[in-house]
Amino acid sequence: MDEFSLIAQFFKPLDLKRDEVLFGIGDDAACLHLSDGVNLLVSTDTLVSDVHFLPEWDAYDIACRSIMVNVSDMAAMAAKPCWITLALTLPEINSQWLTSFAHGLKDSLNQFNMTLIGGDTTRGPLSITMTILGITPEGQAISRSGAKPGDIILVSGELGAAALAIKLLDTEIPRQEKTELMQKLLHPKPRIDLINFLRGYATAAIDISDGLSADLNHICVASGVGACLNENAIPTHFLLKKYLRRKAVDLALTGGDDYELCFTVPENKLPSLMNEFKNANLLCYPIGVIESAPGIRINNADNQCNELRPVGYTHF
Repeated sequence: MDEFSLIAQFFKPLDLKRDEVLFGIGDDAACLHLSDGVNLLVSTDTLVSDVHFLPEWDAYDIACRSIMVNVSDMAAMAAKPCWITLALTLPEINSQWLTSFAHGLKDSLNQFNMTLIGGDTTRGPLSITMTILGITPEGQAISRSGAKPGDIILVSGELGAAALAIKLLDTEIPRQEKTELMQKLLHPKPRIDLINFLRGYATAAIDISDGLSADLNHICVASGVGACLNENAIPTHFLLKKYLRRKAVDLALTGGDDYELCFTVPENKLPSLMNEFKNANLLCYPIGVIESAPGIRINNADNQCNELRPVGYTHF
């Protein structure tokens, strides 16, 4: 049983309908109607030592990564991140570790003008659980379920560097390259800079945490559609091409931990959006099209169309 089957079987039935819940389980965040003109977005992520990070990593980096992966959920929903709570489980009280961790939290929260508003601490194996809350103008949150046949699929940046960092953790490579890859892994940059564009153009969106093929599949399943990708259009980090050659796209599709956004836009709105991106000095990449037939297909470099299994990171 994978993570999403577990959720569907045991917890989705508890998602009882209430008038203020616009959408709940099954998106990057829940969306609640609180008052006229404002929706509240809420999301929770847990990071566990030896699963999501190595215990020997610097506490500052662990804190930064914890904040960024949560902020990325807000970006995917076109929400402004505002508040966060922290539940921290520690094997022991280590003042030096906690000082570095708190410093990382402070620097990361300041980047987005966010504040820590509460939480909990307890003893046990090291884990970090954060709940993030953000806001959008009423009705402007972007879910996974709005993609339509004919929509163009875009990604917001190059893929695969964080997954390559993990793959090469114990491999000797030039220091500059190692630093570049570890920066992508430890300090992802959530695409908050895109939220206004998403509100104006996107029909569906998701952040790429588990891998492009797996996360695009979530959009397809939620929207009742399929997709066809163009392999040559998928933006891969240059170091993937150096170390993996023809296998570079495979890791870009399945590796995860990119925290770029995958989103869909009506074809007739794409020229206007791309012009706005150009004026804002932003790069986003059209990589395929939404189709009515279920499943994901990919046209490879040899112009052959193959079924693409939605493989990515799995928790179970």
